[in-house]
Amino acid sequence: MPRLVVNTAKTQCTMGTAPGTLTVLPVHMAFCNNQPAATIMDHIPMTNIMPFGMCTSLANPAVAAATAAALGVLTPQPCIPATTSPWTPGSPTISIANLKALNDISICNCMWAGVIKIVDPGQTDTFDD
Repeated sequence: MPRLVVNTAKTQCTMGTAPGTLTVLPVHMAFCNNQPAATIMDHIPMTNIMPFGMCTSLANPAVAAATAAALGVLTPQPCIPATTSPWTPGSPTISIANLKALNDISICNCMWAGVIKIVDPGQTDTFDD
């Protein structure tokens, strides 16, 4: 069963070298296990989605430039998440402030070809989806 994602959930990007943390601001006043519950709109870089160490994607202009300068040797650069669209698909049955709740099977795409997933939702309760 999918689990509701909350503040401090652990995330991972396929192009990152380290795990990240999801930050959920308490704007909707919906809580689970004393933590703010996330919605699919909690995808804002550097507000909700924190860096994943170093970026290894050649689609990232900084990585491409550094790799070209190193004569083709992949040269990762600091990750700066570049998410422009909400998490998908979100919960089909649970809403928070008229937005789909974020569950731990949802993904978010980075414009530099990374796919961000939830590794640990931050709590252990399940809910009906």
